Amino acid sequence: MSQKSLIRQFWKYLKTKVHLIDNNIAEELETPKLPKRIPKYLTLEESVRLLIETKASSARDNCIITIFLNCALRLSELAVLNVDQVNSDVLSVIGKGNKERKIFITPAVKQALAEWLSIRKAMCVDTDALFISKNHQRITTRSIQNVVKKHVIAAGLKQKEISAHKLRHTAATLMYKYGHVDIRSLQQILGHESIAATEIYTHIDEAQLQAVVNANPLAIMFS
Repeated sequence: MSQKSLIRQFWKYLKTKVHLIDNNIAEELETPKLPKRIPKYLTLEESVRLLIETKASSARDNCIITIFLNCALRLSELAVLNVDQVNSDVLSVIGKGNKERKIFITPAVKQALAEWLSIRKAMCVDTDALFISKNHQRITTRSIQNVVKKHVIAAGLKQKEISAHKLRHTAATLMYKYGHVDIRSLQQILGHESIAATEIYTHIDEAQLQAVVNANPLAIMFS
C-alpha cells in the first residue's frame, strides 16, 4: 500500500472508527497519475544480431522471430496462425475479441516464410498450424517463449529483459522510430482498441532529443 493510501486509511479510522475527528481532510487528497512505463525493447543493432543468429540456426525459429520483429504480433496471435492465413502480401491475424486484422508482409517475412514452408511441406503433418513442434503438432505459447529465450541467449543478449512480448514492443518501436508511422496506423497494426494503449510507443530516446535540440538554427551560433 502506498504512503498516500496509508494516510487516507489512518484519517478514515480517526473519523469513522474512534470518532476523534469530525472532518477527514485526507478525502481531499488527489492521487497523482503514475507515468506510463516505457516498454523495454531491442535496439536495431540487437534485433539484427538476433535475426542473424536465428537465420543460421533454424528456418522455423527464424520465421517466428522475423514475424515478431516485422509484424508486431502478440504471442497468442502467432501461436494460432494457420497456413491459410498467409498469402503473398498479407498476414491475416486473429486478435483479441476474435477480431481479424490484416498486416502487410515485408520482404524479410516473405523470405522467412518461403524457407520455412518449403521445409514444412515436406513433413507429414496432420494440422493446419503454421508453426509446428518436433512432434508435428501446433507449437504452444510456452514453446515459442522457449524459442525466443534460446536464441536471445545464443545471440549474447540480456535474457531476463527479452521475451516474446518484448519483441512485439521492439517491432512497434522500430516502426514508429524509423518508419515515421502515424499513431493511428500503428494502432491498427498492433490491434489496439484504444489509442491510449498505442501511445506508449511514442517515446523518444535521448539521441532523438539531442538531434531535435541541435536542429535549432541557433545551435551553431558562435561555434
